[in-house]
Amino acid sequence: MGAALTRYRVVANIVGVVLIVLVVIGMPLKYLGGDPTVVETVGPAHGFLYMVFLLAAFDLGRRARWPLGRMVLVMLAGTVPFLSFYAERTIARQVREQERRPEPEPVAG
Repeated sequence: MGAALTRYRVVANIVGVVLIVLVVIGMPLKYLGGDPTVVETVGPAHGFLYMVFLLAAFDLGRRARWPLGRMVLVMLAGTVPFLSFYAERTIARQVREQERRPEPEPVAG
């Protein structure tokens, strides 16, 4: 699960930075300055990277055996500026704690 967590963390941070650039720089430039250049270049990159983020989050969630609701919430965190950083930290801590816990022994029956 370590490689899946690393992939998720890297992609979550990249998506978070690109989303902040898009919202904090690109949108004001487009709507207040009349210059859509940043939105036109960063927007499609964010769209592609968000798809990669969804795959990484799904892969990690499947390996960590998350319920569907949790997986969806983690995936949605990539759509809110700054929330992806909080979610990434929280998920990384929880997955590491889960890895440290011993797996329950199967019951022989």
